[in-house]
Amino acid sequence: MAKTAQQPVLVIMGVSGSGKSTVAGVLAGKLGWDLAEGDDLHPAANVAKMQAGQALSDEDRWPWLGIISDWIREHVEAGTPAIITCSALKKKYRDVLRGEGVVFVFLQGSKDKISDRLASRHGHFMPPSLLESQFDALEEPTEEEDHISLCVSASPAEEADEVIERLGLRPAGADTESTVS
Repeated sequence: MAKTAQQPVLVIMGVSGSGKSTVAGVLAGKLGWDLAEGDDLHPAANVAKMQAGQALSDEDRWPWLGIISDWIREHVEAGTPAIITCSALKKKYRDVLRGEGVVFVFLQGSKDKISDRLASRHGHFMPPSLLESQFDALEEPTEEEDHISLCVSASPAEEADEVIERLGLRPAGADTESTVS
């Protein structure tokens, strides 16, 4: 009897500038999985607030997290592996997103390294001035949360390869069969 293991939905998380979108894009390209950019799911009011240099409150985030959670659940229920980016800085935010078949990939780096990355980024609505508030809000994932942590010191392709290796991920449509006696 052939048995296929369900591949997860990955939530690529971390502070702004940690490389979530880049690593997620590389992963999606290598695996052929669905990809959603969590920032694109923010309500317009949230984007305007961040563009004005104001940090989002929990109240601002709940509707956005609900949209992301719905996207994740649709993929898990359909058995479709996928990748979505979301800062998911606080445990209570991740609690909304987590569940069976969901794995967080925490991209972590020093404030200096992330600040340098933000300074060279163009065309994003999140201004570098909000980085401090992101680090202040960050609660690193705990043992009870299904996650891996990755230091953002390698290239995005190397980081994606590490995620694939550590989680034993397969490209879409690739079946791993094992026989059960």
